[in-house]
Amino acid sequence: MKFKSQKVAYYFFALSMLLLSLQIVYGFIMAFAHMGFDGLHEWIPFNAATATHKNLLVVWILSGFMGAGYFIIPDESDTELWSVPLALLQFYSFAIVGVIAVVGFHVGWFEGRKFLEIPRPLDYLVALNVILFLVILLMTMFKGKKRTTTAWVLTSGLVFAALLYLPGMIWFDNHTVDSFFRWWVVHLWVEGVWELIMGGILAYLLIKLTGVDREVIEKWLYVIVGLTFLSGILGTGHHYYFIGVPKYWLIVGGIFSALEPLAFLGMTLFAIQMYRKGNKKHPNKLAIYWTLSTAIVAFLGAGLLGLAHTLPGVNLYTHGTLVTAMHGHLAFWGAYASLVLAIISYSMPLMTGRKIYDNSIGHMAFWFSNIGMIGMTMAFAAAGVAQVYMERIVGLDFMQAQLEIEPHFFVLIIAATVFSIGITLFIINFIKFGVPVDEAIGEGEEFSALQTS
Repeated sequence: MKFKSQKVAYYFFALSMLLLSLQIVYGFIMAFAHMGFDGLHEWIPFNAATATHKNLLVVWILSGFMGAGYFIIPDESDTELWSVPLALLQFYSFAIVGVIAVVGFHVGWFEGRKFLEIPRPLDYLVALNVILFLVILLMTMFKGKKRTTTAWVLTSGLVFAALLYLPGMIWFDNHTVDSFFRWWVVHLWVEGVWELIMGGILAYLLIKLTGVDREVIEKWLYVIVGLTFLSGILGTGHHYYFIGVPKYWLIVGGIFSALEPLAFLGMTLFAIQMYRKGNKKHPNKLAIYWTLSTAIVAFLGAGLLGLAHTLPGVNLYTHGTLVTAMHGHLAFWGAYASLVLAIISYSMPLMTGRKIYDNSIGHMAFWFSNIGMIGMTMAFAAAGVAQVYMERIVGLDFMQAQLEIEPHFFVLIIAATVFSIGITLFIINFIKFGVPVDEAIGEGEEFSALQTS
C-alpha cells in the first residue's frame, strides 16, 4: 500500500466478514423453516429471520464498499486519507447502528418494508454516517495530487447511493405510494448506482492486476456507465406490479430491463479483454480469479437470469416468487459480493505485507463458494418454477404450494453447505493475513513494477 491511512479499510473488511457469516446463519434458519423445521420460531420468527438475512446482505456489502473507498481513493488521489480519526468514528458508528438494527428486528422493532426494514430513527443515523463517509472521501480527493476517472466514477456511485436512500426515508400513509418510492431505493441501488461502484472498483482492480493502460480501461468505463444509466433508470418500471401505476410503465420497465444484460455483458467482455491484453503476470491469482468471476457471474445472474423473467408477460406470473430469489442470489453474489471479496483479496497482502497470493485454502474458497451458489440458484429455480405453476396457474393455496416444494429446500441446504464451506475457508484465509502493519507501506509500488512476461 502507498499510504498508512489505507489501513482503515481493514476494519470495514473485517466487519464485512463477520456480517456475511451472520447472514449465512440466518439463511440456514430460513431454509430449515421452509422445510418445516422451525424450532427457533419462538425466539427468531420467520419475519425477523428474513429481515435480518436481507439487511445483513445490504450492510456487509456496503461495509465492503466503504472499505474499498478508503483503500482506493487515497491510492488514486496520491495522498493520505483526509482524517483517519473521523474515518474510525464513522466505522464504529456504522457498526453500532447495524447491531441496533439487528437486535431491533428480534424484538419487533422494524418497519416491514423489504430491504428497508430498519426503523425510521436509525435511518437518520445511517444518513449522517454516510454523509461523514462521503465528506472524508471528497476531501481526500480534493486535497490529492491526482483526480482519476476511476476515482470519480467510484465516488459518484457512492454519492448517488446516498442520495437515493432519501426517497426511502419519506413517510407515506398510503402503502401503495410507499411501495412505489421504495423501488426508487431498492432498484436504483442494485441496478443503477451500485453498478457505478462496481465499475469503479472493477476498473481499479484491472488497472492494478493486468498492466493495461489506464486510458484504455477508463474508456470502457464510460461505456459501462452509459449502459447502466440507460437500462437501469427506466428499468425500474418492471417492479410496478399491483400498485396502480399506468400499464405503460410495465412495458417501458420490461423493455429497458431487457437491455440490462448489455451493461453486464460489457463488463464481462471488458474484464476478459483487459486480462488478455495485460502484459503483467501479477502474482495475486486469487484477486484475479475473484475479479474475473465478478464480471462473468454478474452477467449470468443479474443479466441473463434477470432477462429470463423481466418481460411483463413472464413477470406477471413470477413476480414475488422464488424465481426472484433465483435471480437475486446469483446476481448479488456475482455483481457485489464477489466484488467485495475481490478487493479484499487484492488489498490484504498490501496492507499486511503477508503475500498469501496463491494458496490451496484460497482456491478452495473460490471454487466451493461459487459451486455452492450455483447449486443454490438451481434449487431456487426448480422451486420457483414449481411454485409459479401451482400458485399462479393451477391456483393452489400459497401454503399448500409451499408444502409441495419442500424437497427443493433440502437440495438448497446441501448447496448452501458447500457455499458455507467456501466462505469459511475465505474467512480463514482473511484471518491468516493478520492485521495491517506500517512496514507494508510501499508494497503496491513493488507490484506496479512487475515486468512484462
